[in-house]
Amino acid sequence: MATRVLTGTTGRARARRLADGSARESAARAGLTARGVIYLLVGLLALQIAFGGGGGREADRSGALEELAAKPFGSVLLWALGIGLVGMALWRLSEALFGTIGADGRKAKKRLPAAARCVFYGFVAYSVLAFAASPSHGSGGSSDQQSRDVTARVMEVTAGRWLVGAAGAGIVIAGVVIAVQAARRSFRKKLKTGELAPWSRKLVDVTGVAGGVARGAVFATAGAFAVRAAVDYDADRAKGLDDTLRSFADTPLGPWLLALVAAGLVLFGVFSFALARWRRV
Repeated sequence: MATRVLTGTTGRARARRLADGSARESAARAGLTARGVIYLLVGLLALQIAFGGGGGREADRSGALEELAAKPFGSVLLWALGIGLVGMALWRLSEALFGTIGADGRKAKKRLPAAARCVFYGFVAYSVLAFAASPSHGSGGSSDQQSRDVTARVMEVTAGRWLVGAAGAGIVIAGVVIAVQAARRSFRKKLKTGELAPWSRKLVDVTGVAGGVARGAVFATAGAFAVRAAVDYDADRAKGLDDTLRSFADTPLGPWLLALVAAGLVLFGVFSFALARWRRV
């Protein structure tokens, strides 16, 4: 009798762990897919802007949501996107609470970034769901205006310039780290390598490197603008995603550099889809 009870208890515990793992995996894969959709749309909008199009829409999250809302069954797609991002936030929350994959997954250096990502994706999910519930009210404004408003408010507090400068420097460092890790193909450590065929391995490598470097460049550039805003004590120097992307067209390479970065963001969207299929979670 005792053996049967013990066996039953162990079986239930195992089933519960499998269910928890399945839920976590489903949330992660839905979130990665949703992230891919956003980066894909932002990249495509930026490509249109590089070649003189764009239809007045901004190459940021608000522009991506407006683009999606204009499609057939746009409302359904927006709700699906928002729910997917909720999954991303919950997955990152589980990593913050219980650790990530890898030998050092339970260490603070892994769990704290996961907590930060949980907060970030929770905010993004809320903004997407709010837009889905009421598209006529917009998505909370452009990223450019939001960046300027937040920078201005922070600068009003004691040592606000230093806070903005430190945040900007942190974003620059994060962008460099993202680009370097992508170039080194660090993402391979988190893949189900046994399930990758030669073509899929090539797909992941190309999209992961090109997309990650482009994403890192955008982060680093946005952070540099925040540092400049702090140095000049001018909140208008801060730029959101749309203005940051457009700034690439103001370089000597002109719109071709913007097109290159935009293509990289499209590839990062594809890379996110690949992770949704082959990432270990």
